[in-house]
Amino acid sequence: MSEQNHELKVYAPPAALAAGAHVSGMAAYLKLAAEAEADYEGYWGRLAREFVSWKKPFTKVLDESNAPFFKWFEDGTLNVSYNCLDRNVERGLGDKTAIIFEADDGAVTKVSYAELLARTCRLANGLRSLGVKKGDRVVIYMSMGIEGVVAMQACARIGATHSVVFGGFSAQSLRDRIEDAGAVLVITADEQARGGKALPLKSIVDEALALGGCDSIRNVIVYQRTGGKVALNAPRDLWLHELTYDRPTTCEPEWVSAEHPLFLLYTSGSTGKPKGVQHSTGGYLLHAALTTKWTFDLKDDDVFWCTADIGWVTGHTYITYGPLACGGTEIVFEGVPTYPDAARFWKTIEKHKVTIFYTAPTAIRSLIKAAETNPATHPKHSDLSSLRILGSVGEPINPAAWEWYHANVGGGRCPIVDTWWQTETGGHMITPLPGATPLVPGSCTLPFPGITAAIVDELGEDVPNGQGGILVVKKPWPSMIRTIYGDPERFKKSYYPPELKGYYLAGDGASRDAERGYFTITGRIDDVLNVSGHRMGTMEIESALVAHTDLVAEAAVVGRPDDTTGEAICAFVVLKRSRPTGEEAKAIAKELRDWVAKEIGPIAKPKDIRFGDNLPKTRSGKIMRRLLRQVAKGEAVTQDISTLENPAILEQLAQTN
Repeated sequence: MSEQNHELKVYAPPAALAAGAHVSGMAAYLKLAAEAEADYEGYWGRLAREFVSWKKPFTKVLDESNAPFFKWFEDGTLNVSYNCLDRNVERGLGDKTAIIFEADDGAVTKVSYAELLARTCRLANGLRSLGVKKGDRVVIYMSMGIEGVVAMQACARIGATHSVVFGGFSAQSLRDRIEDAGAVLVITADEQARGGKALPLKSIVDEALALGGCDSIRNVIVYQRTGGKVALNAPRDLWLHELTYDRPTTCEPEWVSAEHPLFLLYTSGSTGKPKGVQHSTGGYLLHAALTTKWTFDLKDDDVFWCTADIGWVTGHTYITYGPLACGGTEIVFEGVPTYPDAARFWKTIEKHKVTIFYTAPTAIRSLIKAAETNPATHPKHSDLSSLRILGSVGEPINPAAWEWYHANVGGGRCPIVDTWWQTETGGHMITPLPGATPLVPGSCTLPFPGITAAIVDELGEDVPNGQGGILVVKKPWPSMIRTIYGDPERFKKSYYPPELKGYYLAGDGASRDAERGYFTITGRIDDVLNVSGHRMGTMEIESALVAHTDLVAEAAVVGRPDDTTGEAICAFVVLKRSRPTGEEAKAIAKELRDWVAKEIGPIAKPKDIRFGDNLPKTRSGKIMRRLLRQVAKGEAVTQDISTLENPAILEQLAQTN
């Protein structure tokens, strides 16, 4: 039996938290869901009026006439920066701390809403002075910091569409995104500080522009982060401080249609060409604010910390926009969880009295391993009593890691909101609400109120609870992807295939349990293995391996072609001890194969088990399973690996036992 099917505890919402929650108890959740079911447009229209300030109110909620190019609140006008900044100052929160910035070296800077508004206006005025106007695309290539948030807010303020590129991407990746977006300007920094090192940014921008295809770029604005030596190419390149120091601290917002593109965010496509996911202004802002308030139960006195990078959608929705639209106080963290040691997260929570903590399962699993390797970094050595809610994002969290997180970080008292969503969805889609939903480790539980998630077969027919299938969303929702920039046909083909009855295809497999109807994500549809006619999700096998808590810290499972079984299971495993070799490696591999056979069944036993000191991860902690598939097949890795934190690990994992 798989780990998911073991008899797991059900964790009820803590009574005190439930009593004061924005959504209090399952009756309140069901009432919201019923309101949406009875009057879908009325439900979303009510929330849009409640959560968003409109310059010109909308008269139509949803336009479905050109499906799947849905439009929400289209005739309404608004400005996102106004909603995040001016609105909070106008309601008396000007002196409230908006951002607590903790630099890589531990230095702390606090910025109030009034100061954040002034800095945003200075940069917005500077951008306007360079001729940047409504509808222009601006690429932001920066590390975590106040300036990155200001750059995004300044673009939103003048109606420019921003495209943030993660600061770990290579020159070629950056060039491809600049060219596809037709960007007129890049905002970057001299260098970024990360893990005690200064890493280049401006020189990578120079390299990207030298590759050609970026003729649309007129200017490069450079923030002086480290003082590192960089080349300024006048008149194209400008220092940020010189552009902004004498600019006015007021800037009239550009009032735009709710359907105006707020940002493009590029995701890797299966063809290798990056996909520019385009998001709107009004619908996106509504869902960002709504999910921040309900999923995290955000209150006025909370200190909210999302550990994501602004280069990913989590950093957009739950750093730059959602918390600020709600008038919250948040941490922006420049560093890495293991510098100067693996207690950094716990010490930061203690230092700033963080109440809501939102991080990735990969970070949790690596910190579990670190705490067992070096007990001094265990969370028990820090005062985490300020915490009241924990969150998980990025991939399904296996039950063993969930239980550790709940017991050791949350002290057994903090609900964990295990959130399922995507770059394309804009915000949470399936998630517990901490004051309402009983929790089952490993399950993202129920759809957010108003979201019509379902599990269907290849023809779009609903499958019964207890069976696995394809995860879809049956109705459009406000924060949904609007198109793939410049490629509407690819958008339709990727997300609205005709055989699925007009449903949004998430690309994930999932199941719902028969008792509660709770959702469990089983992995990407293309991560379903077919071994001798048996279909198995890679996540299920990974969870089984990690459930061997004495031995396994992390595992990633992929398939490779096999002459006998069609596909063979290949597992890459990081142990809670040093990497074994020779006969010892063979003995441990046998023990793990037998363990998986016991947990799931003999058909799920991995044919290959390879051990590494780590798994190939991006600097944001995402495991690069695509690379592991190539390694498993014995192929040379030809794609760009510059985003990897640890490229040398690929050679280690190529060794078979």
